[in-house]
Amino acid sequence: MTEVTGFKKVILGVQMLFVAFGALVLVPLLTGLDPSIALFTAGLGTLVFQFITKSQVPVFLASSFAFIAPIQYGMKNFGVSKTLGALFCTGFAYVIFSLLVKKGGVRAIEKYLPPIVTGPVIMVIGLKLAPVAVNMAKSFDGSGNMDGKAVLISMVSLITAILVVMYGRRVLSLIPILSGIIVGYLLSLILGVVSFDPIVQAKWFSIPWVEAMKSGSFAIPTFDLAAIMFIFPVAIAPAIEHVGDILAISSVTGKNYLKDPGLHRTLLGDGIATSVAGILGGPPNTTYSEVTGAVALTKATDVIYMRIAAITAIILAFVGKLGAVLKTIPVPVMGGILILLFGMIAAIGIGSLVRNKVDMAKSRNLVIASVVLVIGIGDMVISIGKVSLGGIGLAGLVGIVLNIILPGDER
Repeated sequence: MTEVTGFKKVILGVQMLFVAFGALVLVPLLTGLDPSIALFTAGLGTLVFQFITKSQVPVFLASSFAFIAPIQYGMKNFGVSKTLGALFCTGFAYVIFSLLVKKGGVRAIEKYLPPIVTGPVIMVIGLKLAPVAVNMAKSFDGSGNMDGKAVLISMVSLITAILVVMYGRRVLSLIPILSGIIVGYLLSLILGVVSFDPIVQAKWFSIPWVEAMKSGSFAIPTFDLAAIMFIFPVAIAPAIEHVGDILAISSVTGKNYLKDPGLHRTLLGDGIATSVAGILGGPPNTTYSEVTGAVALTKATDVIYMRIAAITAIILAFVGKLGAVLKTIPVPVMGGILILLFGMIAAIGIGSLVRNKVDMAKSRNLVIASVVLVIGIGDMVISIGKVSLGGIGLAGLVGIVLNIILPGDER
């Protein structure tokens, strides 16, 4: 009887990873980082989070979508080494938020990061990436040059994900991204646009960092102030999302994790996990709402399931054939998924404003939202010497400053 119970625990734990898998590997595939390393850092990051939060909160940490655009920019303009160094430093933003919460409670974050700031910043993250999604959906190289097969593949992937979101039941409803990728990949096989050479050449067992260094997707992190200043402020959006995720899992389990182990501990766990991921070559970590949905569906509230998912992710990171399969996914498959994904991110930002009943008839709110959106989407950059701050990070900081200096009451 004990063996059956143990087997069921393993199955439920692996299922948690299965729910997160599509989104987990999507970020490294889009940003030029290594998906196998991302698997490893997601697993390790989850274990680090569990240690810091005293193994009380049943959440799984994996790749954060908020960092897609900054990582893409960083890889192109600063290089792999400096980008990873900047991602490591980004984790300390969560440490700052953790200290604020420990000192002043949740209201300390609400004071400096109210919905009128975070809503538009989240919208910027989604809307800024819209051209990337469209170009990937139209072509096999992401250039945007129209290709009929690419459009067909991306639209089938998109429609599949939409159908799963709308009509999926039970576990299927939790994996729209993975479902879209699988169906799009199968169509790509039928159309003959998938190359199996990487799979044939890959070993069954491989050390991901060795392979990543060969392909140029990993380097020893170095620290550059310009790169750090560009990426560091982006942590604002996922930090706010983290608060929402902790509230959600508290609702599912009936326990108040904001008090015990405390929001300051969960933020600290998220931040340390992000720094660990960055130094090892993975994308920043964040709590996954898909996994929270799986917990609600299966009633598997024991933290042991997250540990099983984490250990499984670490083991899979060393399966070379799996990493090779992920790298054979055609660009249009990802493009189709991203049309939905980036649109949903922008919609979440709008939803944040609506849910918190932000009065957009007030001039103050209109000013903050307008300036944040234009600076972020327009990719405004301010340079002081060799240090540049721009895009999402600059938009977030400007929003915070405007929220502080503009009078709260209308004349």
